[in-house]
Parts: sequence; C-alpha cells; structure tokens
Amino acid sequence: MAHIVIMGAGIGGMPAAYELREQLDAAHSVTVVSATDYFQFTPSNPWVAVGWRERSAITLQIAPLLERKGIRFIAKAVTQIDAEACRLTLDGGDTLDYDYLVITTGPKLGFDEVPGAGPHGGHTHSVCTVDHAEQFWADYQAFLDNPGPVVVGAMPGASCFGPAYEFAFILDTDLRRRKLRHKVPMTYVSSEPYIGHLGLGGVGDSKSMLESEFRSRDIKWITSARTTSVEADRMHVTQLDDLGQVYKEHEVPFKLAMMLPAFQGVAPVAAVPGLCNPRGFVLIDEFQRSKAWRNIFSAGVCVAIPPVEVTPVPTGAPKTGYMIETMVTAIARNIVDELAGRPATARGTWNAICLADMGDTGAAFVALPQIPPRNVNWFRKGKWVHLAKIAFEKYFLAKMRSGHSEPVYEKYVLKLLGIVRLND
Repeated sequence: MAHIVIMGAGIGGMPAAYELREQLDAAHSVTVVSATDYFQFTPSNPWVAVGWRERSAITLQIAPLLERKGIRFIAKAVTQIDAEACRLTLDGGDTLDYDYLVITTGPKLGFDEVPGAGPHGGHTHSVCTVDHAEQFWADYQAFLDNPGPVVVGAMPGASCFGPAYEFAFILDTDLRRRKLRHKVPMTYVSSEPYIGHLGLGGVGDSKSMLESEFRSRDIKWITSARTTSVEADRMHVTQLDDLGQVYKEHEVPFKLAMMLPAFQGVAPVAAVPGLCNPRGFVLIDEFQRSKAWRNIFSAGVCVAIPPVEVTPVPTGAPKTGYMIETMVTAIARNIVDELAGRPATARGTWNAICLADMGDTGAAFVALPQIPPRNVNWFRKGKWVHLAKIAFEKYFLAKMRSGHSEPVYEKYVLKLLGIVRLND
C-alpha cells in the first residue's frame, strides 16, 4: 500500500493531510513532516506585531491534531530529498521513504538578497512568521516610548504585497488609537510599479482606492523602488522610471522598518535535479505534479508561477489562501485517482481572492483568473472586511482543530463575497 508524505504543515500542508486521510483507504498511510511542531495562522501575524493578538491565539500544536486523525507527524526538518530513491533524509540522519511526496513547505525568506535586511542580524522586521511578528512587537513597545519615522513595504522580487499594505494600515490605526500618529512619519516603499499593483497588475480600482487611503492617512510612498541596502537608521532606495532607468536615489530614514522579502525555494527542494526553476520553486503541470518526477506534487507559495507582467523592478505573483486550497484539493483527488488506476484530472483554480485588514476597515478583491484578461476584476473597501477577517480567523482555526477536510475558503470567503457582490 502507498505511503504519502507531506512536507510542510502550514495553510497548504495541514489541509492536504486532512483531505488525503479522509479520501484514502485506511491501508494507505499519511505522514506530515515539519521543521516546527506548531501550525501558525500566518494572516494574523500583522495583528501579533502590534499586540492585537498573542501567539497562543493563532498557533496550534500539530501532533495531537493529526494523530487523532490517524496521520503520523514528525517534527523534524528535511535536509535532503532523494527523488530517485523516493527517500527523505531528516535532521539528525533518519530517513523516510515515500510513494508520493507532497511539497507544501512555503518559501525561504530571501533577506540575504538586500544587505542589511532582515530580523536576524539585519535592520528590518518582517511579519512572515509569528516569531518575526513577536520580534517586531518587542521593539515596537520600546519605540512607543520614543517614536520616530517608520518604513513599511516590500523588497525587489517580492510577490506577497497584501500583508505590507495591511501592516501599514494596521500600524497607522494602532498609532492613532495611542494618540502617537502625529509623531510617526510613515513611508511605504515597494517594488510595485504603482500603489495597488499587488503583484497582479492591479485589481479593479485598487490603484486609486489604495492611493486615496494612503493620502487620507498621510502615508507617503515610493514605488518602482529597488531597495539596495539598509543601515541601522536608513534605507537606500533607487527609484526607477517606467523604462527601468534610474529616476531618483532616496535615503529613507527610519526608527522602525517592516519590509517583506523576496521569496526563494527552500534548500532541500531547490537541490533536487529537474524539480525547480532557478529561484528554487517547484515546476508543476496543470495537475500540480512535478514535471520531472511523477510521484511528487506541490502546492502553495513554493510552486513556480510566472509574474503577471514585466515591471521595472521585479515583482512576483502572489499565491492567496483560496488558490492554495484549490491546489491542495486537486492534489488529493489526483493521488486518490492514481492509486485507483485512474488518470489525474483535477486542477487547481488559480484565482486570487483575498480579505485584507486595514486596521479599522478592510479591502477585499477578486481576480478571476489571476492573470489578465479576467472574467471578474473586483475590489471593494469597507468595515465589513475588517469584521469578516476577524471572523474568518476564528473559523479557520476551529476547522484546523476539528480536522476539517472541506474547502474552508470556498465555504466561507466565496459565500461572503457572493453575498456582498449581490448587494453592490
């Protein structure tokens, strides 16, 4: 009987384990391998960074959740993948054989691509992990006693811009509540060619709506920004024009900075011959299967997706929760079909659907499909998005605790957005 190993236990890996376990015969075994022993609800990290959430509210211990479903869990990092032998080597030297491998590791964070960047030995913060969010919160508490300029944004090559916008607005809201906003000049610095690009070439009226929101909150911005280096109190930024030529050089002062990095593939995945592109992202076909290794599937941020368009400063295409969920569902169905002797036919729906918190309001967008031209190109702002995201956090974590196998984003977000669009 088959042994399916899932590498990674995040928003892709956990649902993959639940769906596979429910759909497979008990004779087949499912194992999840993760470098950490906890699940974190990554979308809530910006709230942790300003003290609106505690770590315990958005993390779950993985082992008891999986084990009660009959899924084995190993809390160790994978150090090597031998795709020819179908074997993983784990931290400490243990090995694990598989019949099918599902890679849902998420990315390696490319802080090293910009000198002086990153929370480990650098001068910028991140909200990519709950650990990073807690580091910001620790420094933020000291900052509140002696505030100064703040920079928020995304480095060259970044693909996940939504959390940068969220964090800028959340930070603005928190400072206003503390009556300190007037002491904190804020600048948004991004590789996007314009505000509201989002790595998607814009969605609906995202450019004018987000520019308006920045103006109303007195947040300055620099776009087409190639951040070249970071010092302890300043960021060096080269701004390009539409032709990719140098337009202006900036030295942006800051006392606190949160810059999302570019993503790379994790080392053991990137090292497998023929598996990945030069950035280390897994090359997959329309069925989420590796183009080089037919028993390897992949979903989430770690898969290779081309940019929506060429931009003066490189930007990538985001992978939203709904998109990841449909990838995972396709993988589960395709593995089940292959084990039953049927050809793989299920495909992920590469659509971008997102609820973005803005502190005291929020923005929702739908891009169907992600790459233009689109059947749906919709962007709306309102207090209802802020409330919906809070409710979705509770809904998603409850489903994780209960061992859900149904599509969470489809059940919650799509129905919510369907109701809103009917009332437009």
